[in-house]
Amino acid sequence: MSVWDEVVGQGPAVRVLARAAAAARGGPGAAGMTHAWLLTGPPGSGRSVAARAFAAALACEDPAEVGCGRCAGCRTATAGSHADVTVFATEHMQIRREDVEPLIQTAQRRPSVARWRVVVVEDADRLNPTSGNTLLKTIEEPPPATVWLLCAPAVDDVLPTIRSRTRHVPLRVPPADAVAELLVRRDGVDPAMAAFAARAAQSHVGLARRLARDEGARARRREVLRLPQRIAGVGDAVLAAGDLVETAAEEAGASTAQRDAAERAELLRALGAESAGALPPAVRAQVRQLEEDQKRRARRHQTDVLDRALVDLLGLLRDVLVVQLGAPVEPVNPDLAAEVRAMAAASTPEETLRRTDAVALARRRLGQNVAPLLAVEALALDLRPRRADATG
Repeated sequence: MSVWDEVVGQGPAVRVLARAAAAARGGPGAAGMTHAWLLTGPPGSGRSVAARAFAAALACEDPAEVGCGRCAGCRTATAGSHADVTVFATEHMQIRREDVEPLIQTAQRRPSVARWRVVVVEDADRLNPTSGNTLLKTIEEPPPATVWLLCAPAVDDVLPTIRSRTRHVPLRVPPADAVAELLVRRDGVDPAMAAFAARAAQSHVGLARRLARDEGARARRREVLRLPQRIAGVGDAVLAAGDLVETAAEEAGASTAQRDAAERAELLRALGAESAGALPPAVRAQVRQLEEDQKRRARRHQTDVLDRALVDLLGLLRDVLVVQLGAPVEPVNPDLAAEVRAMAAASTPEETLRRTDAVALARRRLGQNVAPLLAVEALALDLRPRRADATG
């Protein structure tokens, strides 16, 4: 099994990366190899998966096949335990300078077992001007055997000074049938469920896997898709927004609570204060810093949950517009055909486009760190039928 098998529906990108990995066997300075790469693609396109596969191919030890997936280099790089492959993914809203500085120190070291030292930065669009400029000099003048792999949704999401010094590889949204085939092959999902999950997730591999394996995720998605039908007036909008934000906060808290407790226990153990009653001031300061980091992580997770819900809403509105225009394309939500037809009959294409714009605006506001409740309340008010404006 090749390392490229997980990179679904990205034939052109895989060919570019595989050729570069083959050229890289000539070592630093090899023709066809670049010291910094920018992999872009919409959410679910698998840009991080592609970056990890490329890193594994650069660490591959098989003399005949680049990225064989069987050798120790491929297996450890894929598992995240290779000595010369570092993967950084932030859990905060931005990548900070203190996050970047250890990566730069790592990049300065020569590889220990492979030809290359590889540093993967997921969500490079979250670099702020300070952390981006801190990273820039290393990307401008990297050590000869270091490769940077940056991942972002689009080229314009990355600081211009950084993107101008990288080689760009675009990825696309993979076909739904390719995602379904991966779920069947890799995760043993029933083919019918895999097909439903792939289409419902709009070909987002991670979300499709979650929908296919988690009944709770499917139930929450159904509730989100009921949102436009629940809203008839201002009161409905406020209540629906509150419910959605509260559900997202509960999901974020449930997924992080156990980890938060383990991190706190580990910190107190490391500081020798696990059995202390009142914590000494120095220990309290470190615990407070940990709690702040955990709050930022929970806020990021809540934002991600809300964004996934808004993407589901966009898929529903897309289906409504397809029915209204009679477009000959497959629906995202074939299981909601009756609801989609009812919504299409009760509104106009212009109304559906207005609602779609409102959802897109809410996503941008969440990405700009607007308070979730304010962003979702504004969206819920915009989802009201126009006739509700007269009645309130």
